[in-house]
Order: sequence, then structure tokens, then C-alpha cells
Amino acid sequence: MSAVKITPEELTLFSDYIATLSGIHLNSSKGYLLETRLVKMLRETGTDNFTDLYKKIRADISKKLEGQLLDAMTTNETHFFRDSAPFDLLQHKIIPDLIDRRIPGADINKSPLTLKIWSAACSTGQEVYSIGIVLKELLGDTTNHNVTILGTDISDEAVTKASWGYYSPIDIERGLPPAKLNKYFNKENDKWKIDDEIRSLATFKKLNLMNDFSHLGKFDIIFCRNVAIYFPEEKKKLLFQRISKLLKPDGALIIGSTESIATVCPSFESKRYLRSIYYQLKQ
Repeated sequence: MSAVKITPEELTLFSDYIATLSGIHLNSSKGYLLETRLVKMLRETGTDNFTDLYKKIRADISKKLEGQLLDAMTTNETHFFRDSAPFDLLQHKIIPDLIDRRIPGADINKSPLTLKIWSAACSTGQEVYSIGIVLKELLGDTTNHNVTILGTDISDEAVTKASWGYYSPIDIERGLPPAKLNKYFNKENDKWKIDDEIRSLATFKKLNLMNDFSHLGKFDIIFCRNVAIYFPEEKKKLLFQRISKLLKPDGALIIGSTESIATVCPSFESKRYLRSIYYQLKQ
């Protein structure tokens, strides 16, 4: 199939539809992104143009094509320990502070710690397993503690890969130090498999952040990095207001290094530690 160009009208059709499904707003400059991300769907569905593809997706009562559209448009750049600062923050500030508050004066090796962490928009799981590695290095035997990490993403494909816990050499080479690779992964044929103890800390679910997620319960730590940058201001405000209701009073929210929610959600206040910023609920 020769390259198919998207028309301004088709761009509007898909932009409005994707915004309704996921909250992601694509402006008029994103035509090339749609063309490159959806060319596979054009080929697989046997459609010759984006209007026909749109009609076919909307007519599919199984919602399978809708899922493929979301997979194509929401699978984001990710790698292990991406932007190392949040993980340094987790290891040296946030979790030690929580330990001090949860079990003051106690020996962490003798007193079990209860900790619940959420990685929203976890993509293919690298962020979740990076958090798991930090927990393992801090706590030692994690089976002595009640520690859980929930990873959620809108993409079926991403959640499936994250749950599987296997990564290619290319995935591994991006952000994972050799020492951590040898310590926390096992080579199986041409893939690397995350250590069973760390895998056991994680649960993965499909979740659209535009839908109600209050049923997830309260969390000590929430990662929501580089997600809301695709949302218009009003939806960004609504998202963080809803997230604020799931964060425990002394919990911490970590967002992307280029993001700020100071003017979006006044119930949060920023805290600085070394070169990193995190957010806590105003007391």
C-alpha cells in the first residue's frame, strides 16, 4: 500500500474520537502522527483511506478495532528507570519517610511494612518493575512485607506485555544498569524475565483514566508521569482532582519532570528533595 495521507476532515474525525475515548487531545499538527500510527490498521482492515477506517472502527460492535486504535495511539516511549530522579527520590526520601511514619523506631527487618503503590499509565511495565527493584533493595526480602504495586494502562497490548514480564535485549539496554540486570532478571532464550519475587509484587489491569477509578482504593505512592501532558486543561484538572482522593494523607504523588500541577489542582503542594519535586496533599 502506498502512503495514504490524512485529510483535515479525517484528522478532526479521529482527533475527536480519540479524545472521547481516552482524553488525549491531538491538534492539527498531529496528522503525521496519525498517519504513521494507523498505517498498520489500514493494511490489516483492507481500507484505502482514513474515512473508511473510521467507519469500520465505529461499526465494529466487538470493540476490537477500537482497542487496536487505542493501542496504536497510546503506546508511549518507556524504559527502565526512565529519568532516574524519581527513583532516587523514591529510594532516598519517600519510602524511608513512610517507613519512619509507619513503624517509628522499629527494625524494618522485624516489623512488616504495608505499602500500596499505583503506576498509572504504566505502559509495558518498565516503571512498575523499576519501582519493584527499588523496594527490593530497600526492604530486602519483600515477602516479609505487605507491599503491592498496581500498574494500569489503557492499552490491552501494553498490559499483556507488562503482565508477561519478559523483555527483549533492546528493552533491557534502555535504562537498566548491568548490575541490576544480572541481579533481577533471568535469561530465557532470547528474552530477559523479571525476577519472580519482584513480579509477585505487581498486578496489572486495563484502565482508562477518563473512567471512574475510585474503586482502586487508597495509595501511599502514585506515579502518574507524562500522561496528562496530552490532556486539555479541564481534563487534566479533573484527573488530578480524582487522583487526590486516592492518595493517603501522608502519601506522595510523582509526575513527569516537565509537568506541574500547581495551578491545576490546589489540593496538592509541591515538595523538593535534591533535584526532584514531588507532591503531597495540603494538610
